[in-house]
Amino acid sequence: MAREIASVGVVGLGTMGAGIVEVFARNGLDVVAVEVTDEALERGRATLTGSTDRAVAKGKLSAADRDALLSRVTFEVGLPALDQVDLVIEAVPEHLDLKQRIFGQLDKICKPETILATNTSSLSVTEISVATSRPNQVIGIHFFNPAPVMKLVEVIRTVVTSPEVVADVEALCDRLGKVDVTISDRAGFIANALLFGYLNQAVSMLESRYASREDIDAAMKLGCGLPMGPLALMDLIGVDTAYEILDTMYRRGGRDRRHAPVPLIKQMVTAGLLGRKSGRGFYTYERPGSPKVVPDDQTPPTTAAEAADGGSGITKVGVVGSGTMATGIIEVFARAGYEVISVTRGAEKSATVCEAVKTSLNKGVVRGKVAEADRDAALGRITWSAVLDHLADVDLVVEAVVEELSVKKALFASLDEICKPGVLLATTTSSLPVVDIAMATQRPADVLGLHFFNPAPVMQLVEVVGTIRTAPEAVATARAVCARLGKTAVVCGDRSGFVVNALLFPYLNDAVKMLEASYSTADDIDHAMKLGCGYPMGPFELLDVVGLDVALAIQRELYLELREPGFAPAPLLEHLVTAGYLGRKAGRGFRDHTHR
Repeated sequence: MAREIASVGVVGLGTMGAGIVEVFARNGLDVVAVEVTDEALERGRATLTGSTDRAVAKGKLSAADRDALLSRVTFEVGLPALDQVDLVIEAVPEHLDLKQRIFGQLDKICKPETILATNTSSLSVTEISVATSRPNQVIGIHFFNPAPVMKLVEVIRTVVTSPEVVADVEALCDRLGKVDVTISDRAGFIANALLFGYLNQAVSMLESRYASREDIDAAMKLGCGLPMGPLALMDLIGVDTAYEILDTMYRRGGRDRRHAPVPLIKQMVTAGLLGRKSGRGFYTYERPGSPKVVPDDQTPPTTAAEAADGGSGITKVGVVGSGTMATGIIEVFARAGYEVISVTRGAEKSATVCEAVKTSLNKGVVRGKVAEADRDAALGRITWSAVLDHLADVDLVVEAVVEELSVKKALFASLDEICKPGVLLATTTSSLPVVDIAMATQRPADVLGLHFFNPAPVMQLVEVVGTIRTAPEAVATARAVCARLGKTAVVCGDRSGFVVNALLFPYLNDAVKMLEASYSTADDIDHAMKLGCGYPMGPFELLDVVGLDVALAIQRELYLELREPGFAPAPLLEHLVTAGYLGRKAGRGFRDHTHR
């Protein structure tokens, strides 16, 4: 049986420390909250009362419960006040020497049976524990920010942490209403090890001017359903904190280049651009500490309304292809008021696509998303054809055929001969080099990528991919068309994976490597990313949906183009694909789907 922990101490009352105090006090524990000075103590008290007052105002906490919560907290200056508590958790800045010094003092002050815990997110719990004479009673309890809201707690055991201490802490997490994942002491644990490689790569994209900050953030929010874009998240975490975590993980985690901080991060720290807390980071804020972004010299000037004017010359659109993506794109253009000519490889295919579009629009009517008159008008704008020559008069062609370079190049060579001059020729490829397709024509300036996401009628994002031969006017027109479709266009260069896949799939690959190393289970890693980072799906859930073969193909493309060692596909992913475990579609991937 785990022992009952009745009283806890919290050292350090910044945002995280004050949040941890609130979590414990909300759940009936007596808390001694400790800071180094009276001023810091008052700031911590103000953070706690501000948070609980907001919870009362939002109806999430009654006034009586708030008063009871606050009555359980004793505020003290200095560590000696912790001499009678059952557990102490430290939440001071991420500096090893500071944490070791505090643990050395706590070891002398606290009762012999008291558990000593660190909330570190990146430092070695083992190195902190050796500053005490009781390393077997030292453990990591990593809460996520904001602690009262986030459900996940990472429990980190060292090689000497006693099993009883682990059991006591797991029982405590359960009492707090948290989901705990218990892991060993490795750089970044689960969530940060996976999150910060992705954040670092997003900064690298910005640094190389591959895409704008707004477009990178919009791509990940709209393309992956993430609660925040990576650069806005860096500003929230603190650019200096992110640098410390990346630097620690790089040094502790085998010098993986994915965690080597991008030079821009260090430059921003040196220049005092630390994110929300300093009022400026990747974005500019109303004032230090404010969440409100205000325009600055990097804010794009054009509004969606102005952009829409640029596409006024396009009224008739050709869509080539008969798959799910082509079907969705036909519906999107027809509903937005464009005349659409759908070209497939035969009357039978056209009939299938026609039925699919009708079915989708009818579902929209049933759900109240589309008026019957609008459905009929949209269908009336579509012409069904099996002849490419019928595209002689269109203003824009969107190609959505099979993802094979030879097929796409042959199609674009034909379109080059058929279409009138000045027509925009767009490919929906998600992985092939757009410039290879463009060079199959005599008009590469008019060729670009328009990467819609599946299902096209629902997903808000379109990646607009310009090659080094694409004319700026073509990109401007494509953005304007997206605005008229009610989509958010993000503009990027012609590099493998564009924005979304280039950031998403290395993160998924990192998760597979973590599983392969037996560091954690697929369930715990999925829990960590959903509950610790607010992701809609964990990496293994997502891989099983996407298809392991698709993920492997994209990861191979990224590795071949960028030659980054960290992008090499995880051997486990390759083995599962070879074994035919491709995910849900095969009945088995990382999980068995046959009995679900």
